[in-house]
Amino acid sequence: MGVKGFVEGGIASIIAGCSTHPLDLIKVRMQLQGENNAPKPVHNLRPALAFQTGSNVHVATIPKARVGPIAVGVRLVQQEGLAALFSGVSATVLRQTLYSTTRMGLYDVLKTKWTDPASGTMPLGRKIEAGLIAGAIGAAVGNPADVAMVRMQADGRLPLAERRNYKSVVDAILRMARQEGVTSLWRGSSLTVNRAMLVTASQLASYDQFKETILQKGVMRDGLGTHVTASFAAGFVAAVASNPVDVIKTRVMNMKVEPGSPPPYAGALDCALKTVRAEGPMALYKGFVPTISRQGPFTVVLFVTLEQVRKLLKDF
Repeated sequence: MGVKGFVEGGIASIIAGCSTHPLDLIKVRMQLQGENNAPKPVHNLRPALAFQTGSNVHVATIPKARVGPIAVGVRLVQQEGLAALFSGVSATVLRQTLYSTTRMGLYDVLKTKWTDPASGTMPLGRKIEAGLIAGAIGAAVGNPADVAMVRMQADGRLPLAERRNYKSVVDAILRMARQEGVTSLWRGSSLTVNRAMLVTASQLASYDQFKETILQKGVMRDGLGTHVTASFAAGFVAAVASNPVDVIKTRVMNMKVEPGSPPPYAGALDCALKTVRAEGPMALYKGFVPTISRQGPFTVVLFVTLEQVRKLLKDF
């Protein structure tokens, strides 16, 4: 397929990303809930509590009640306006252009190369392998836009004095590079790569597998019904596989590092441990409802659009 696969994947990804952006924004806000509820050390307490010289006593704070996706969305509109639902949409466009175009195109190239000419199919193991490779490369290319998108989506939840107020994705990337160094654009990249590998392998491989099974069993013909069914099932698989990594990725990318102060998280593992310790294991599935609510429609729009774009560009 060559360049054609990249073009088809890019067009479908941008349309899907923009149409489901509000759901992604709500998911990010939910994943950041409770982040500041971790126990904080209190230094130099009175002797009755200071059992050792220089010891720290952790005083637990009362966690705030978790808010559901509808309440998060309503509160966001009330506090920040309707336009806030599309905060960071320019970063979404850039992210889909870089990340999704790369992963979709590479997956298509590998699929074409590894498909058995006789049967016209590719084993599930090969599909997963192609998804892992394509996802990793795509994530590495698109990480700067991913960091910018997370920050722009999360900015509205910060106090006015602490907001970054990025004007656009370009402004966000330039300011990050200038103020925090170029390496900040790849902050959380290991998480982005891991998540992208999981999402791409589970999403693209499962879509192809579900579609092939439906057609082989004669459940439905190759048409809109098959594409919607296979894509929604693929979206559910991708959401279950990627949500824990997505929560940690969101928190690492969004953390604010003050000059002269240690970062809130030393890395992905440290973030995961602190999150589970402070909020429990199920914190790794925070935002799952908006994740599946977004991943389902996103995957449906992605593959339905992709199939239509393929028909339109069939003769090119």
